[in-house]
Amino acid sequence: MPTGSVKLQSIKKLGQDNHSYDFSDEEPAGSYMTTTTSKDNDKNQGNDGQPAIRVGFFQLFRFAKCKDVLMMVVGSVCAVLHGSAQPLMLLVFGLLTDTFIEYDIELNELSDDRKECVNNTIQWKKNYTEGIGLMTPLNQSDWSFMNNSTWEMLTPLEGRPCGLLDIEYEMTLFAFYYVGIGAAVFLLGYFQISLWVMAAARQIQVVRKLYFSRVMRMEIGWFDCTSVGELNTRMSDDINKINDAIADQVAIFLQRFTTFVCGFCIGFVKGWKLTLVIVAASPMIGVGAALMALFVAKLTGMELQAYAKAGAVADEVLTSIRTVAAFGGEKKEVLRYDRNLISAQRWGIRKGLIIGFFTGYMWLIIFLCYGLAFWYGSSLVVNTGEYTPGTLLQVFFGVLIAAMNLGQASSCLEAFAAGRGAATLIFETIEREPEIDCLSEAGYKLDRVKGDIEFHNVTFYYPSRPDVKILDQLNVAVKSGETTAFVGPSGAGKSTAIQLIQRFYDPKEGMVTLDGHDIRGLNIQWLRSLIGIVEQEPVLFATTIAENLRYGRPNVSMEDIVSAAKEANAYNFIMDLPQQFNTLVGEGGGQMSGGQKQRIAIARALVRKPRILLLDMATSALDNESEAIVQEALDNVRKGRTTISIAHRLSTIKNADVIVGFEHGRAVEKGKHNELLERKGVYFTLVTLQSQGDKALNEKARQMADDEEEQERLNLSRAGSYRASLRASIRQRSRSQLSNLMPESFAPIAIERGPRDAVSQADKSENAIPEEEIVEPAPVGRILKYNIPEWPYMLFGSFGAAINGGVNPVYSLLFSQILATFSVTDPVAQRKEIDSICLFFVVIGVVSFFTQMLQGYAFSKSGELLTRRLRRLGFHAMLGQEIGWFDDHRNSPGALTTRLATDASQVQGATGSQIGMIVNSLTNIGVAVLMSFYFSWKLTLLILCFLPFIALSGGFQAKMLTGFAKQDKEAMEVAGRISGEALNNIRTIAGLGKEKIFVDMYEAQLDGPYQAALKKAKVYGACYGFAQCVIFLTNSASYRFGGYLVQQEGLHFSLVFRVISAIVTSGTALGKASSYTPDYAKAKISAARFFQLLDRVPQISVYSDTGDKWDNFQGNIEFIDCKFTYPTRPDIQVLNGLNVSVKPGQTLAFVGSSGCGKSTSVQLLERFYDPDHGRVLIDGHDSTRVSVPFLRSKIGIVSQEPILFDCSIEENIKYGDNSREISMNEVISAAKKAQLHDFVMSLPEKYDTNVGAQGSQLSRGQKQRIAIARAIIRDPKILLLDEATSALDTESEKTVQEALDKAREGRTCIVIAHRLSTIQNSDIIAVMSRGFVIEKGPHDQLMALKGAYYKLVTTGAPIS
Repeated sequence: MPTGSVKLQSIKKLGQDNHSYDFSDEEPAGSYMTTTTSKDNDKNQGNDGQPAIRVGFFQLFRFAKCKDVLMMVVGSVCAVLHGSAQPLMLLVFGLLTDTFIEYDIELNELSDDRKECVNNTIQWKKNYTEGIGLMTPLNQSDWSFMNNSTWEMLTPLEGRPCGLLDIEYEMTLFAFYYVGIGAAVFLLGYFQISLWVMAAARQIQVVRKLYFSRVMRMEIGWFDCTSVGELNTRMSDDINKINDAIADQVAIFLQRFTTFVCGFCIGFVKGWKLTLVIVAASPMIGVGAALMALFVAKLTGMELQAYAKAGAVADEVLTSIRTVAAFGGEKKEVLRYDRNLISAQRWGIRKGLIIGFFTGYMWLIIFLCYGLAFWYGSSLVVNTGEYTPGTLLQVFFGVLIAAMNLGQASSCLEAFAAGRGAATLIFETIEREPEIDCLSEAGYKLDRVKGDIEFHNVTFYYPSRPDVKILDQLNVAVKSGETTAFVGPSGAGKSTAIQLIQRFYDPKEGMVTLDGHDIRGLNIQWLRSLIGIVEQEPVLFATTIAENLRYGRPNVSMEDIVSAAKEANAYNFIMDLPQQFNTLVGEGGGQMSGGQKQRIAIARALVRKPRILLLDMATSALDNESEAIVQEALDNVRKGRTTISIAHRLSTIKNADVIVGFEHGRAVEKGKHNELLERKGVYFTLVTLQSQGDKALNEKARQMADDEEEQERLNLSRAGSYRASLRASIRQRSRSQLSNLMPESFAPIAIERGPRDAVSQADKSENAIPEEEIVEPAPVGRILKYNIPEWPYMLFGSFGAAINGGVNPVYSLLFSQILATFSVTDPVAQRKEIDSICLFFVVIGVVSFFTQMLQGYAFSKSGELLTRRLRRLGFHAMLGQEIGWFDDHRNSPGALTTRLATDASQVQGATGSQIGMIVNSLTNIGVAVLMSFYFSWKLTLLILCFLPFIALSGGFQAKMLTGFAKQDKEAMEVAGRISGEALNNIRTIAGLGKEKIFVDMYEAQLDGPYQAALKKAKVYGACYGFAQCVIFLTNSASYRFGGYLVQQEGLHFSLVFRVISAIVTSGTALGKASSYTPDYAKAKISAARFFQLLDRVPQISVYSDTGDKWDNFQGNIEFIDCKFTYPTRPDIQVLNGLNVSVKPGQTLAFVGSSGCGKSTSVQLLERFYDPDHGRVLIDGHDSTRVSVPFLRSKIGIVSQEPILFDCSIEENIKYGDNSREISMNEVISAAKKAQLHDFVMSLPEKYDTNVGAQGSQLSRGQKQRIAIARAIIRDPKILLLDEATSALDTESEKTVQEALDKAREGRTCIVIAHRLSTIQNSDIIAVMSRGFVIEKGPHDQLMALKGAYYKLVTTGAPIS
């Protein structure tokens, strides 16, 4: 049995179950694997928008030093020699076969008692030949005997040698050959792998260092355009891909390619005729593989497309979950989703069938090839005597091994392509010259710095948003030693101006000067060392307080640290901590409260002894008490320094020397506090708005003195991270810039949504790492429970798999039988036997064709049905969760749709195909071992001793193909943490000029993984060598022992081959089977995540009918002392004791600035959330006890941005009531009430017009009216209008407003509006601020009060 048999390859790429055969299969399997996977790869590349590959393969080695090149050369030589070992083995194997056959023929000859061995040749026994003449015919039968054998005896024998063959001695010799080759293979394998892996580790080390240090030198604008997450993945994954492309894969490729060349050489040299015959048949397999890859890619595409429809439904529904919940459409949506799953399921089943068909086809062709090769080869041996049987085997296996290795070698090409793709981005960054190089030595350093800063006509926009002008011809002068305050609405360019002073960016036009010098001409590190900056959310690094202060200035003495801490009012609290200055502040300073962090940051700025102090909203994130302390610290510090302060709280600015008002990127006014108040400009507006809010707060503060302790606790938990807030603030800024560009009426939208989104977004970046919750893998039993309805399919599939598993041992039976025929001396019997064996090959091929198809179809059917069932259940469970669950960023629509798409389909891996795999391997091994014991138990026992090693080497090789990426990742974690911290806080690091320190820290951390990689290279090499040589050793022992059994116990030699090949192939099958477990583990985890979702009990249950219901629903609503915080933001109190009530038929209007809790109160009424404290009463029933579907069926809602579904207008209106069938007349009458009917009738398709995704085909006003019709058709008792007209222009607003006024008649109505004109005729107007009502009553009464409402109406300002 040649070593080909154990070439291992993990082929589980397409759910292929049975490549557990020996060499034979590898060839198609190999080629088939590569084609399909590369197909998939292309697809992925398309999706990821991967860059074109611009890096040549040899350019990957551009960072190799001489020593690396030497290592790689030696490794390559070893690989080439190792590659030639297998074909060399075949030569030995051919001789060995010939020896056995020779010996067997001799035994056959001598078993004839008329022959004897004389002088080492076989002759007729003397007495026989002499006796013939004397014989007399006795009767007919004797005669006949005479005819046959006597004539035979009279022909002289062809002097066959005998008695020369000492089979045991010969076998010992072969055993030594095998051991010798085995030892050589071990050494070569070890060097080939370890040298290449070590060389790769050294080069990757260089790439990592270069890449990180280059990234840290990039200007800030580059970071705006490149997400930190992307950089982090590039540093881990992409560099690992390069590593894969230049490490062991190269060596393995060389080895396999050499084997391919040598195998064909042996074939052509030893027997070109047979080689040509085999080669001629092989295109059939290639064509099969290519067609299969083509079909699979196509079908996968179709399946994905079909699923994409269902995915789009899921995405649409989850994105607009509030609308679905409000209109009770959950069950309807689950049905709609399920309908779209059917076609995806159909394609999946077709794919399974096609894969089964082609796998079967390939086995058929392979077995036909065997049949052909042995039939033609044996005729060359028997009829023409051109070949010895050994030659036949050498040629046959030579070509097979060659083909198989070619297939396997091509799988390495993928790794090379991936590496080149990854290198493109990495090398581009390494080559990129930063526009503002913070580590360059260039630039002047001034001897004396006075501190005058001036902006001359500066125009600027962020590189990430080149279409939004942030600064527009800005002219501002800041005098040295003065405190200048920048004020203005967000997005006016205040912070941007500060970033330009730090030279994070260069202005597009104009210039910034320091003491009259353009700062572009100054040395960056020196310039930044003059500046101390305190941000709104300061970043502390995850180390001690003292170290954090040292970041301010290197080698600063302890006295300086202490004095800076004292100046910043931080000394006392630091000394109260148990470890004082050595206290660790935690990741992002998470262990400190906001005020403490802020003071440490101020101390850090002071340690620098800066000439210029920049305070960017330094106190805005603090509560009043800390603010007072920090403010005091800042006031002390400002003396004698040029200070620029940005603030929104005016109390902090009043005493500045100069106040500059910004608007739309220009400085529009400048002067002292009182002068500016008289001007009634930007500053005045800000002041008036704030003082009003403050008044209301002070009243509230009196009531809240009791709750103060609670607040304190919250503040501690409020230590958010800088990056979160920075992103949030940038987001809010970009929002508010939008609002500057839009007419006033739009502003509310931009802002109303702002804070919420911003926070959830920020949290995202924050918690991106612990994203995957750790789940216990699900028990298989429970997964199978969901698959029970498909048991007949699974039964048939297992039956097919069992037969497929049995094919392998039967193959070795036939193979040894063929060898046995060569020692048959009678040509006719020999010919007949050979023909029957070849026929049998054909039969096996046909059988396995059908069983493969059966297995493929049955398991794909059961798997697809399971996937569909799980998807439906999962979607059903998702829609049943309370709205608060969807606020968690882990449950964003995107995440949930992917979970439906991937988790459900991965669960298949634990049921169908996995069972098939197990059955297959078990029958394979079972049949092989039983058969072997039956033929020769002694030999079997010997080989079974090696079986664990063979299985181990099989498993190891499969593991090798999947790579050791996981261990590498863990090793890189610490370095990854440093790079992550550095990249996330790049602004702070740049401001402090500490890039170099981080680069050094990172490089120091790389040493551990690098040493580990070198150590791993050796272990890896040794394992590889062992895996490769174990089969040689097995063969050497078993053939030697086989020789002994043949000679001493008269075992037939073909049985030796039979037992060895049967067990060796099943051993490798075992190894492969063990390599499929990753799929299986993944499936169990996916299933566990799924069950977690199915088992979760929502806090507000949509599907249950329990709860109060009553007949005469009035619509009497009362909020009693409601307090509420959103579950995702427990530290922000949204409602703060809301008290308000509405009688049936009345209209209540909420007004107030955004974030004051207007929409929240509406959501409590819908029972999207329940209040944390206090109650919502509906007709006197507590809302938490009312049945959810019942309550929601009584409420109609029209929101600011109505969400429509991607279907016709009629269906959208009908969506208003999902509990019954709605007639067309009702739809039309609702449309008429909503002033919509005429417009619809003017459309070509009238009510069947599709509104497009999210209603994109319609204008705002049209969408709004459809939404109103949808609310009317419910005939709700309570109507909620959440800024229903704010997004409209005046014309449509009139129409919609009329529709709304009609709709309100006779219903309880709650209106939220920003435009006061729309609510003046409400029964009650409630003015909200900070989560409670400050005044309420009808319009006239509130006007008479001359309070907040009066000011709002008279200034006419929109409340935003």
